[in-house]
Amino acid sequence: MQGSVSVTMKAPAEQIWNLVADVRNTGRFSPEVMEAEWLDGAAGPAVGARFRGHVRRNEIGPVYWTTCRVTACETGREFGFEVLLGDRAVNNWHYRFTPVDGSTEVTESFRFNDSAVMRLFAVVGGQLRRRRNNRDMRKTLERIRAVVEAEN
Repeated sequence: MQGSVSVTMKAPAEQIWNLVADVRNTGRFSPEVMEAEWLDGAAGPAVGARFRGHVRRNEIGPVYWTTCRVTACETGREFGFEVLLGDRAVNNWHYRFTPVDGSTEVTESFRFNDSAVMRLFAVVGGQLRRRRNNRDMRKTLERIRAVVEAEN
């Protein structure tokens, strides 16, 4: 299961990337993630860096922490991370930044890893989760756009 949303922002890609790739900003923009912090002495984004996010699922609960690992980190171009269950990735989030006529198209996407559990989830409740993720990705991107466009 996967999904993506794109929003064009009147700001340079690097400016937007700086907000997104510093996961400590996540709570400002995400409807479900309240806060995030770097782990293991990481001071910022780099492939392999780990962080944890404090999540309030569906904005009401349950509330829990997830551990994540950065999988893509190229300033002004892309930022991605996987959500871990133990040492195993279960979900992947990715941002791509594409310059377009003086603006930047930002695409946020998610993809659940293929497994028997996730295939079952896709049948049982996956469509609701996909719809929620798509709605929340749009909210996240719109909130980021409001910040970066106010700064320019």
